[in-house]
Amino acid sequence: MTELDRLIRDLAHGAVGWELLALVACIAAAWGIAWLLGRSRNEESVWFGRAIVDGLLFPLLALVLVYSARGVMGKFQAVPLLRIAVPVLISLAGIRFLARVFTIVFPRSPLARLVERLFSWLAWIAAVLWIVGLLPDVMAEMDNIEFAFGKSKVTLLALVQGVLSAGAVLVLTLWISAAIERNVLREAVHDLSLRKVANNSIRVVLVIVGLLFALSAVGVDLTALSVLGGAVGVGLGFGLQKLAANYMSGFVILWERSLRIGDTVRVDNFEGVVADIKTRYTLIRSLTGRESIVPNEKLITERIENLSLADPRVLVQTEVTVGYDSDVDAVQRILVESAAGTPRVIAEPAPSPRLARFGPDGLEWVLYFWIEDPANGQMNVKSDVNLRILKGLREAGIEIPYPQRVVEVRHAREARPLNPASADTSSAPPPTPRP
Repeated sequence: MTELDRLIRDLAHGAVGWELLALVACIAAAWGIAWLLGRSRNEESVWFGRAIVDGLLFPLLALVLVYSARGVMGKFQAVPLLRIAVPVLISLAGIRFLARVFTIVFPRSPLARLVERLFSWLAWIAAVLWIVGLLPDVMAEMDNIEFAFGKSKVTLLALVQGVLSAGAVLVLTLWISAAIERNVLREAVHDLSLRKVANNSIRVVLVIVGLLFALSAVGVDLTALSVLGGAVGVGLGFGLQKLAANYMSGFVILWERSLRIGDTVRVDNFEGVVADIKTRYTLIRSLTGRESIVPNEKLITERIENLSLADPRVLVQTEVTVGYDSDVDAVQRILVESAAGTPRVIAEPAPSPRLARFGPDGLEWVLYFWIEDPANGQMNVKSDVNLRILKGLREAGIEIPYPQRVVEVRHAREARPLNPASADTSSAPPPTPRP
């Protein structure tokens, strides 16, 4: 009799109702305990998720309670429902764990969503095979399929187990690093850039150690990795030197804090705010919404203007032209009052108007003023100052002249024929004046 036939036979016995009642009671008790423990949470977590049932704690508690009920009731009767519930809850716990970790670590990554869906399908397929009793046969067939790598042979089962072990270690590492960043670094390190480099360093170390343990557990000889390490070193020295330089430059920037997240910088005439510092590149977002991806090596080896490093104040200027008959003292007063009356213009240094030159259309003035929040934009504050200047000049009756040009049209003398005797002046058309 196969495992599936035995399962169908056990489901036909008369005590399934008690089994179903025990299963519902275990699930309700797991939800109640998870709700009591997570009702005071203030943020999304791996244990409780967004709504208790999508966290890791609920399926783990349900699994423990169902497994305990299976052991107790199995002494008196067949428990097919509880036997089915165990692999289902194990698969659900694995899926919830992967989904919650990826949601916290990679909140907007399409690749993370793809990996999550792929793992969900594999977990449910494994659960179905376990329930119908085909999982041992499938594993035995996978163990018979071998791949030759030189003198070594590896079975398909070993490869799958290695991938699953490495994946589990990687997800666990990401969870631990995220927990350290949230609960330890966020309170101990207030600088965002320093906290980021510490989090990246911890994550890299944990991933490397975890993968080494996973490979060792599967049976991979770690001494063979020395050859791979030498090959990687040669590759970094030749083909990947730019990539390695960008990665090292990223750590140097974060450690030296020459650039920090939130600084206003100018790189190749592109001005914006440092939105994020990755290990390979830095993301700079301008006030217009455009984003520039700058390799970290460029930020180390070339001249970069950091407008926020020493002094956040920025000098802004605007120009205006008035008529030659305008009152110069009144113009200066209006310019200063217009800048001083704008909220974002700072009082010290004070706004300073300057007569730049005697232009062809009037007196050309330049008004200099300072702001201390360039991240909020410069054109908007310049527009506010210009509107105040325009209003003040109109109220004072000071003219902003239109451009004037004098155009002189000269008429040429009437054209004469080369041979006056042969010319018929009566029928000849009048000469056309030249411009």
